Amino acid sequence: MGQRRYGQYCGLAHAVELVGERWTLLIVRDLLVGPKRFTELRRGLVRIPTNILSARLKRLEADGLVRRRVLPRPASAVVYELTEYGRELDEIVLALGRWGARTLGDPHEDDLVTPDSIITALRATFRPEAAVGLDLIVELRVGDVVVTARINDGVLTAWEGSASDTSDAEDTTDTTRTPDAVLTIGPRLRAMLAREITPAQALAEGTLTVSGEPSATDILGTVFALDPSPTRSLAGLDSER
Repeated sequence: MGQRRYGQYCGLAHAVELVGERWTLLIVRDLLVGPKRFTELRRGLVRIPTNILSARLKRLEADGLVRRRVLPRPASAVVYELTEYGRELDEIVLALGRWGARTLGDPHEDDLVTPDSIITALRATFRPEAAVGLDLIVELRVGDVVVTARINDGVLTAWEGSASDTSDAEDTTDTTRTPDAVLTIGPRLRAMLAREITPAQALAEGTLTVSGEPSATDILGTVFALDPSPTRSLAGLDSER
């Protein structure tokens, strides 16, 4: 299998050769959430052609970023997972996600939201210093996607599904898993995280609803927060001149 090269002896050039092809970083993003079967990767990346997904996985395996593993019985299924070298991309992927989200804007009509993209967004925007002393379980509903976030004294655990579904949770020490609040969020989640609108404004306009503990909405823009868009920052500087 051929590999495109930039012909430069440079770590950055080599990194882009490894993960810069279309879809590759999204495959890495989803595998950072956890090991997955081929069909699970395909379900999370619905617009990737099957042959392209196969080719990208083969290349990632050949480059030592991904490996295949057979799950123990009764599953006995083959999953793809990141190697230790591949997992070193974690902070890089989160940083890129934060950087891109600053100018993401509102979603287009045909944009897809997946559980892995929401979990990655939560991890990327989580600010541990703002969560010290908090003990909160919040269920987030974004369209058809349901994700649960457990915040425990500055530590975040997030998994796909409702609060009672611990099958994808890394931390299963809490057996009750009763959510303190359920937040149903419309297309303005990014705007809340960037503090372009407040949760109170989102509640008033109907793009955010909450059941359970009302104060749970305060985590949006504080515990989970984005730096403001650079265009907004520049506009603020211009207004001060």
